[in-house]
Amino acid sequence: MNFGNNGLWGILVLIADIWAIINIAQSSASTGKKVLWIVLVLLLPVLGVIIWFFMGPRSGKV
Repeated sequence: MNFGNNGLWGILVLIADIWAIINIAQSSASTGKKVLWIVLVLLLPVLGVIIWFFMGPRSGKV
């Protein structure tokens, strides 16, 4: 299996998106905000994860 660089980056972006969506769903934000963040991550996979990482809702766990 030869993925090449593009395949590797694609897999890394997919993993980051799944991780972000799980963390968004587990956050203490309202349902509306969760939906907006998930839509942002799905529509803009790379940029969405970066924006969410710096500005997104945090989990209720401390």
